[in-house]
Amino acid sequence: MGGRLTDGRPASRRGPLVAQERPRPAPGRRGAERSGSGLARFVRRHGWRAYAIPVLALATLAVVVDLVLNPPGSASTAAGPAPATTAPAAPSAEAPTGPSVEPAPPAEGDAGPVEIPAPVTAEQYVEQGTGDLVLVDGGSDVLGTGPLQRFVVEVEDGIGVDGVVFAEAVTTTLADPRSWGNGGRMSFQRVGIGAEHDFRVSLVSPGSMETYCPGVGTGGYTSCRYGDRAVINLARWATAVPHYDGDLATYRRYVVNHEVGHVLGNGHEQCPGPGRLAPVMQQQTLDLGDCVRNAWPHP
Repeated sequence: MGGRLTDGRPASRRGPLVAQERPRPAPGRRGAERSGSGLARFVRRHGWRAYAIPVLALATLAVVVDLVLNPPGSASTAAGPAPATTAPAAPSAEAPTGPSVEPAPPAEGDAGPVEIPAPVTAEQYVEQGTGDLVLVDGGSDVLGTGPLQRFVVEVEDGIGVDGVVFAEAVTTTLADPRSWGNGGRMSFQRVGIGAEHDFRVSLVSPGSMETYCPGVGTGGYTSCRYGDRAVINLARWATAVPHYDGDLATYRRYVVNHEVGHVLGNGHEQCPGPGRLAPVMQQQTLDLGDCVRNAWPHP
């Protein structure tokens, strides 16, 4: 029974197989296929490294070019200018440290008259001392009873006044029972150099009054209180005032009690009526009004 083989030829005509010639690609395409095959083989062989190598080569080239154009240490770099440095803030100024000082209470005094009266005594005084105050050393017993007030006495240098004599006059005035210690209201004691004290009584030349009574307006004529200091004007201590009719002793007691009265916290008072004693805190240096001169807080 005759049959066919799978290649379509009758079995009787079967013979040796002959290879069939296949179509050949054009020369240009064959070269491309060979080249493409080489790159493909390279990619298949090296995987991701085949892509990394060109990138690394380009990066290396960029670094070399940068080093050539901007060698190390040059002013400008690829990263740009260095960030500006912020200068540290200057520390705030502080007040000098030291022991705290309580502010002095407002100054008080008798404003000088527009026209200064002529002295009524022949006693001479120095118009301007050195400006330095000298503490008169020495002290006293406790004078009177009641709360104690310690004080020191000072005299300006160069005014020709015996400090011991002036200190004795001040102490005697404050020790009098008609003064501020009347009836046990308070007691006084003069103390010397280095001792604690509550206030000062200072004798100052007319030319130095504005130094020790700044802003009061004494005009070099009146006395004043400034802080804890009762400042007695040397001109008034030496000559009193015209309307005291030459009663220098009474005026000296008055001016000490008046200025110490300010230190103790007392303000000015007015004449209470014609013919009556002037309060010691009345401005008797300026005028008496209708009152009679008086040197004592408790006459």
